This record gives sequence, structure tokens and C-alpha cells, in this order.
Amino acid sequence: MNPSTPNFAGQQVTPASLYVGDLHPDITEAMLFEKFSALGPVLSIRVCRDVVTRRSLGYAYVNFQNPADAERCMDSLNFEPMKHRPMRIMWSQRDPAVRRSGVGNIFIKNLD
Repeated sequence: MNPSTPNFAGQQVTPASLYVGDLHPDITEAMLFEKFSALGPVLSIRVCRDVVTRRSLGYAYVNFQNPADAERCMDSLNFEPMKHRPMRIMWSQRDPAVRRSGVGNIFIKNLD
């Protein structure tokens, strides 16, 4: 079951979430908000951190109310550098059933 909320036209819109990986450890929520909100309204951002040290784990989740805004950000910002590192952006599956299905993306880097 995907939660959805009505938009201004009364249509149901399902929120969308993007995984943003390969982040420099100094990247903050505010820096990501500035970058992503320039392309569409952002609901929330969470940089994942180590529980003990609070250091960044190098990835974040950016949440949007409208999937079209998330797709525009993914198309425009995927591999865009932040602090001299290209961000890797892909859809984040919020539905546990989809995550358990075995369907997913494989990302292989450093092939050169």
C-alpha cells in the first residue's frame, strides 16, 4: 500500500524518494536542499549518519511530494559533482514488499 495525498487538483499523488549516494562526508542536509529544491519542491532530506560518531555514511534520502519533481532531479543531477564527487542518484523503494521482491539495481563503478 502506497500512501497518497490529494494535490491541488484533487488527484492522488504518491510521494517519491530518491537515494543519493557517493556523497562527500561534509555534505549536509542544507547543501542538498539548496541543490535539489532549485529543481522542485522538497519534502524532506536525511543524510544517514553513524549512530556513535554522527559522521556521514556517504548517502542520503531526498523526499518529494510529486514523483515528477523527483524524476526531474534525478535526470538533471545524477552524477553532478558536489564537493568534487559525483552524486549517484536512483529511486528509493519505500515499500517493504518491493524491497523483498529481489528486483533491484546493480551499480558497478571503477571499471576504467
